[in-house]
Amino acid sequence: MNRTVLLIGTAMVSSVAIAFSLSTASWAGKDNETTERYTKHKSVSSVQLGPRPFFLVNDMDHGELKKKLESCETGPFKRTDFSIGHRGAPLQFPEHTLESYQAAAKMGAGILECDVTFTQDKELVCRHSQCDLHTTTNILETELAGRCSVPFQPAVYDENGNLVSAATAQCCTSDITLAEFKSLKGKMDAFDPLATTVSGYMKGTADWRTDLYASRGTLLTHKESIALFKKLGVKMTPELKSPSVPMPFNGFSQQDYAQKMIDEYKQANIPVSKVWAQSFDIKDVLYWIQNEPGFGKQAVYLDGRYEDPAFDHRNPATWSPSMEQLISSGVQIIAPPIWMLLEIEEGKIMPSLYANKAREAGLDIIAWTFERSGPLAAGGGFYYQTLNGENPHPVNPEPGVINNDGDMYHVLHVLAKEVGILGIFSDWPATVTYYANCMNLK
Repeated sequence: MNRTVLLIGTAMVSSVAIAFSLSTASWAGKDNETTERYTKHKSVSSVQLGPRPFFLVNDMDHGELKKKLESCETGPFKRTDFSIGHRGAPLQFPEHTLESYQAAAKMGAGILECDVTFTQDKELVCRHSQCDLHTTTNILETELAGRCSVPFQPAVYDENGNLVSAATAQCCTSDITLAEFKSLKGKMDAFDPLATTVSGYMKGTADWRTDLYASRGTLLTHKESIALFKKLGVKMTPELKSPSVPMPFNGFSQQDYAQKMIDEYKQANIPVSKVWAQSFDIKDVLYWIQNEPGFGKQAVYLDGRYEDPAFDHRNPATWSPSMEQLISSGVQIIAPPIWMLLEIEEGKIMPSLYANKAREAGLDIIAWTFERSGPLAAGGGFYYQTLNGENPHPVNPEPGVINNDGDMYHVLHVLAKEVGILGIFSDWPATVTYYANCMNLK
């Protein structure tokens, strides 16, 4: 195996974007004094999209949609709830960091996401996974490395240079206290499984991302994210992450966990209308519906059932619960990945059976995740699999229709106008903000 730097993760991210500058002068002071700095930060009042949306519009195939989007190039641009900052703006900024959230708000995201997990002392923090600190922070270069569930083990090679075993590590928020968590710095989510040193292991950022802003990401607690989002004037969509440790954890049950997340919004006096609680576990969503009906009314069921081999998004008989059962249980919003909502028919991108059945049942839909794929010239990977030939229709297979980055605006147009999504998560919100403003979406 060649010693090529690889990015290993649950999903690949989008093509290179050119960064625009963000002023952080009003956040002066030590990074661990984040809460104090909130009182100095003013709400973002202007939207700055940078060059990426214009690059993508220019890359589009000629047609009416391209003409429409070109007509909007002078703006004005404003914040929109249709544009949801997925972990902030992690195309270029370390996810779930203050810097990433500031960037997303500046790009017009009307809603920002904190993925919620907990520390050893059962405090809530923003991380995509309970056990991702070894890939998203500098923990392996600190004294806290010795606290990791699985200490760093370098890659091993035989005498001929062939890989025998990949480098490994696992560091969890539940391995350390809140104070220890706050001492860490965020980095781009990546690692090199072929590395023989800690410094080498911590590299691996995909070549369409950048480490230019990744040297000092400021980690946030869940409470700090609420305070920040309030100051930025945006709405909030926390995701209760599945625990990586057995529950209850030192007496902390799953219900305690779900309730604690909601309680922190209530303590901060955040109106229920500004919070979209999310979970891949339907039990969490039903808990909120039954015990916190104000928040439960717009709780989001993240549909990850595609991971179940028995589930086929094209066959309603495999959907358990069904769309109608979700509605009858009080669920009002479902959120699947982009590819589950779309199909190709006669060479055109169309809403899928899954999308049509969800809308017929009365469910609102949020999609994920835009700007989180490799270059679309190579098909776009996971998020475009029903459009690139990777996951064709079993009865009417057609060639893929995704072949350049500008095609993502055609995808977004079908999702917005034909599927009728409420909004879409994006790793670079400016791209969605541009479209939403041009189409007069709120």
